[in-house]
Amino acid sequence: MNKDQETPEMMRERLQREEQRDHAAGTFKNGLDRAQFGNLGELASGLGWIGIGVVIVVIIAVFVWLK
Repeated sequence: MNKDQETPEMMRERLQREEQRDHAAGTFKNGLDRAQFGNLGELASGLGWIGIGVVIVVIIAVFVWLK
């Protein structure tokens, strides 16, 4: 698949690989920061709409259960 036909997720992964290859020390620190604080954008894109729906339902269920 060439660059014109790649999906946004594929483009994001390609750019991350290029960044890791070009700036190894910077991406190491970035990886540590993301592991510590999380990255909501990647979580949402990785889960898809069904996964996000399940997470929202679980959060609502926990809030209702705690009341």
